[in-house]
Amino acid sequence: MISRRDFLQTSMAASALLGASGFGQWGRIAAQQTLKQDQLLQFETFGNVSLIHITDIHAQLKPIYFREPSINIGVGDNKGAVPHLTGAEFRRKYGIEDGSYAHYALSAGDFEALAKGYGRVGGLDRVATVINQIRSERPDALLLDGGDTWHGSYTCYQTEGQDMVDVMNALKPDAMTFHWEFTLGSDRVNEIVEGLPFAALGQNIFDAEWDEPAELFPPYKFFERGGAKIAVIGQAFPYMPIANPGWMFPEYAFGIRGENMQTMVDEVRSQGADLVVCLSHNGFDVDKKMAGIVTGIDVILSGHTHDALPEPVVIGDTVIVASGSNGKFVSRVDLDVRDGRMMGFRHKLIPILSDVITPDADVAAVIDTVRAPYEDTLAEVIGQTDSLLYRRGNFNGTWDDLICDALLSEREADIALSPGVRWGPSILPGQDITREDIWNVTSMSYGAAYRTEMTGEFLHVVLEDVADNLFNPDPYYQQGGDMVRTGGLGYRIDISKPQGSRITDLVLLKTGEKIDPAKTYQVAGWASVNEGTEGPQIWDLVENHIRKQGTVSIAPNNSVEVIGA
Repeated sequence: MISRRDFLQTSMAASALLGASGFGQWGRIAAQQTLKQDQLLQFETFGNVSLIHITDIHAQLKPIYFREPSINIGVGDNKGAVPHLTGAEFRRKYGIEDGSYAHYALSAGDFEALAKGYGRVGGLDRVATVINQIRSERPDALLLDGGDTWHGSYTCYQTEGQDMVDVMNALKPDAMTFHWEFTLGSDRVNEIVEGLPFAALGQNIFDAEWDEPAELFPPYKFFERGGAKIAVIGQAFPYMPIANPGWMFPEYAFGIRGENMQTMVDEVRSQGADLVVCLSHNGFDVDKKMAGIVTGIDVILSGHTHDALPEPVVIGDTVIVASGSNGKFVSRVDLDVRDGRMMGFRHKLIPILSDVITPDADVAAVIDTVRAPYEDTLAEVIGQTDSLLYRRGNFNGTWDDLICDALLSEREADIALSPGVRWGPSILPGQDITREDIWNVTSMSYGAAYRTEMTGEFLHVVLEDVADNLFNPDPYYQQGGDMVRTGGLGYRIDISKPQGSRITDLVLLKTGEKIDPAKTYQVAGWASVNEGTEGPQIWDLVENHIRKQGTVSIAPNNSVEVIGA
């Protein structure tokens, strides 16, 4: 008799071979003119339950360009495993033809040329069209938002997240969980959550003083769909007070809380849950580990690391779905749930090709309304670019190189440090750089650009600490983000080494001299988690730098030598 695990793995194999994941239907379309909305949304309804997953939108209301990373290093058991495949290797795994929309959407290669052909992606009015189409086929589908929603743009900053709240309310989600939202400050988060018309979930959001579950964020919610009783358990970003300023939300504590997750799963099962869904902002590798430890979760909808996978990954009995970021994809998961268990699934990662999908008029009107007071400010041209500006990759992106250049110049520093955040759209060579573009890669509630002194020894410690957050072989010790970006500083990193031994050969680029552990250097940076950090706001500093440049050209960055990957 075939086991449930074998059934799921067989289902996965059949999905890959027969196209039941829905991926093959759009993965090999070779030219934009052949793409039609019906093709992108085509799906053979399956089972009795549908889940719709969106995550890591980062306040991107309008269509954008977004380049996927060309390097995404996995370590430990995840070395060489998805999502740590990129470029041609990724395309070979999924049978993606060069030049196809799948190539453009999921892989960084030939991005500039393909972007000119296929156009922008995302736009929440287009996302709304996709959601409405799914609901027309499955009216009781669950729409679940994985967080990083109320953060990442000029209008989101100016309205303290209200623009995103208004637009998301128009999409009518059933539940969400959290990460960057908390950097609005706990008072503002509490205010918004108290007025939400849907569930705000987090089994790992606790009262910091009493170490008890926070009442405002229930661990789970039950839904009756397709004759099945579904429990959705929320999992907020576990490392909030480490990766972000804990002083902004001092009354809350987080953590993975795996034992409590198991307790919650057991609790909902005891209450008759036929299907258990974890709406997670852990990050994909953390979700994979959790799936191997916590029993009884049927589906994990994964967020935080911005991975977009055309097929789910199955760990034991748990199906893990990754839905990308910035409104670029919507995942649909149909499930056969009967006799108190999940019997099978069908999945499709739906690309939001903005020129192909018709905007939903109602949501477009909401977007226009929330943006209207700011349109002139957003559209002001600050400069132009001769280079592709992108953010992503473990070590550098050209947007971050530009920000580091601005820090070095405007703050008269020897060395610049820029956080390895993953959010931020791309700009093609020849495009204008508007104020909105700058804010899309710098907007946050603690954006002061500091200038301070650091010894060479302290710089080494900083780099080692950040490297361990990224390359610790145990996913539970990976606390989010990519490697801190550096300007004016070169170094060598051996991924295979333990903490404290990865970073060597630090060099001050302007002189070619080795960094002296005992010497003090002028360092500029931004996004410090320390309360009271002083300095100009990073978006103003970058704007000033671009105005002086007029046209931006970013030279290839070879300042980091990576070995042991």
